[in-house]
Amino acid sequence: MNQETLRHFQQSHDFVRYSKKNERQVWIVLVITALTMIAEIAAGIWYGSMALLADGWHMSTHMVAFGITLFAWRYAMVKKEDPVFSFSTGKVSVLAAYSSGIFLVIVAIMMVVESISRFISPHDIAFNQALIVAVIGLLVNLVSALLLRHDHNGEDEKQVLNASSDGLHAHSQSKDQNHQAAYLHVLADALTSFAAIAALLTGKWLGWNWMDPMMGVVGGIIILIWARKLIKETSRILLDHSLSVEVTDKIVEKLEEDVSDKVVDFHAWKVSTDDYAVIIGLVSNAPKPPEFYKAKLAEFWQLKHITIEVNPVSQSN
Repeated sequence: MNQETLRHFQQSHDFVRYSKKNERQVWIVLVITALTMIAEIAAGIWYGSMALLADGWHMSTHMVAFGITLFAWRYAMVKKEDPVFSFSTGKVSVLAAYSSGIFLVIVAIMMVVESISRFISPHDIAFNQALIVAVIGLLVNLVSALLLRHDHNGEDEKQVLNASSDGLHAHSQSKDQNHQAAYLHVLADALTSFAAIAALLTGKWLGWNWMDPMMGVVGGIIILIWARKLIKETSRILLDHSLSVEVTDKIVEKLEEDVSDKVVDFHAWKVSTDDYAVIIGLVSNAPKPPEFYKAKLAEFWQLKHITIEVNPVSQSN
């Protein structure tokens, strides 16, 4: 049997999402964020602003997230052909995002605890100086968000099917969860910077110094909400959640168009952010080759690795 024939029956195991443009953008944002973080933390300590300090620590969580993002991309690319990984390294970026979420929870708790201590023991705040640094931080976040706004991983215009709870929705870009996590981190940081500015302005103009630690608490809560969402989404992938019931029903319906074909076993799990592998067991009175049933599933673009077992059943049964 020649190699060309064998390749016809082999399926790809490359589920890595990677783009050089995405990586370059994250490196730029990482450097900008590091410089701004140092300035905000130093200014927050020097000028006594908890809101500014909270924003600086919030930026540090994004630095860690960006570092994890960059490491995950590199590791996934280097190891994607390693046979140790059954379905390549598509889940490396998902594990990285999950780890980032855990770190965010720890930092958020630290921020809330520190803010509460500022309610008990208030500090003097140098509003004018703190405001200058906070505005610079906000501008940096907005610039970073613009840099990360576009996900260049989808430039191949590959069709992917998004298995959402409201049914099937086809779109032209394959989502890079690592890149999306970096982008949402920046957006969350911009929101925290805005909260810091609001706290400093109300403290300066209205004398509401309590707003500064209050915004520290708000910033911590924002991070907790984001972390919970990130952990929830990534843990579903890491724990091999199946397709939605709606999509599963459509797949089964497609395979059972012929009344002689019945699906008796169905397992689907994510092998990366958007890609699924499936194992399907069929019984049939008039069995066809597995390739026949795989062709029926061509419209389900999220199914990237399909294994079908066909069991014949005699008419007498």
